[in-house]
Amino acid sequence: MRDLMGMMGKVKEMQAKMEQMQAEIAELQAEGKAGGGLVTVVMSGKGELKSLKIDPSLFKEDDVEILEDLIIAAHKDAKDKAEAAAAEKTKALTAGLPIPPGFKMPF
Repeated sequence: MRDLMGMMGKVKEMQAKMEQMQAEIAELQAEGKAGGGLVTVVMSGKGELKSLKIDPSLFKEDDVEILEDLIIAAHKDAKDKAEAAAAEKTKALTAGLPIPPGFKMPF
């Protein structure tokens, strides 16, 4: 019975750490760039687009499709970086726990 109580204490401790980590991830900001820095996107750790900067040299009618593609690429770059940072934080928090490979945390 003592093991069960110890496990429950660890679960509560882990829950508190997860809540803190989720708050830290929400505060993260990742910057993605495309087109050699012509388009820059900043997004939150939750994938929310925070800002977008476009070099004025891209504002030509013939370049609209290129600009759209660059925005998508910059957003993907920022999202990938935010997800990698979140995964690293999760990995550090769950070190030593018997979590199955590929298990996604609920956030």
